[in-house]
Amino acid sequence: MDSQSNSLFDLSITPESRSHLSETAKWAKFLAICGMIALVLMVIFGLYVSFALSRGVSEFESEFRREGLGYSSTGLGATTAVMYILIGLLYFFPLLFLLHFANKMKAALAANDGGMLSESFRNLKKTFRYMGVLTIIGLVFFALALLLGGLAALSM
Repeated sequence: MDSQSNSLFDLSITPESRSHLSETAKWAKFLAICGMIALVLMVIFGLYVSFALSRGVSEFESEFRREGLGYSSTGLGATTAVMYILIGLLYFFPLLFLLHFANKMKAALAANDGGMLSESFRNLKKTFRYMGVLTIIGLVFFALALLLGGLAALSM
């Protein structure tokens, strides 16, 4: 065990590894910036849809009231807006961690700074951990939906 820990401290970055890390940082920055732009567009689109939905539903409700039918969808537009904002917040953080990884990796390679390199990898680890947790949560919801859908189908 001791020889493994000593060899770990002798680890160095070869020119080929440096090139791979530099290219990885460039792609990470590109993906983070594109992701942030897509996120902003998604939130703007979500807000637009929520306002349009709210307006359309209120016209729909007034038509139902004229016909004497009781229909209410209070807060549908606001709920949609909140949902899009929450989804935007959920995906903002891994993109931010990815951007921090890219910037710190570039700085670490330029300054030959091991501490900055470690900080860069810490941000990459945060990105993967965050996305892993979101994936697990999504899989759990998917499994629950399948289970509930199956139970609903069996009860018919």
